[in-house]
Amino acid sequence: MGDNKKYSIEVRLWIEEAEGPFLGIGKIWLLENIRKTGSITNAAKEMKMAYRQAWQLVEEMNQRAESPLVEKLLGGKGGGGARLTEAGETAITVFYEIERRIKDFAQKEVQNLKF
Repeated sequence: MGDNKKYSIEVRLWIEEAEGPFLGIGKIWLLENIRKTGSITNAAKEMKMAYRQAWQLVEEMNQRAESPLVEKLLGGKGGGGARLTEAGETAITVFYEIERRIKDFAQKEVQNLKF
């Protein structure tokens, strides 16, 4: 009976909007990859995701945000790129901040677990 079991509380965060899911870790990674690669196409490749799916996720985020998170840039060699707007940058920061606070809370709760 004296076994000391080690527990952890795992939490997965996503933010919902009235229309459905708005932001989760997958979309955050997509935003970060758009920031890093400068295009939705390259971000999709980086994540081994179909371009069409990446595009749909971007459209969904842009529609569900108060202002667009990703701005498509037109033209140029090899088509246009994309970049994060200020709202897009804020979304990443805020998401990780909320996640960190929730995880800190979960960490503290773990210390009180006794079964």
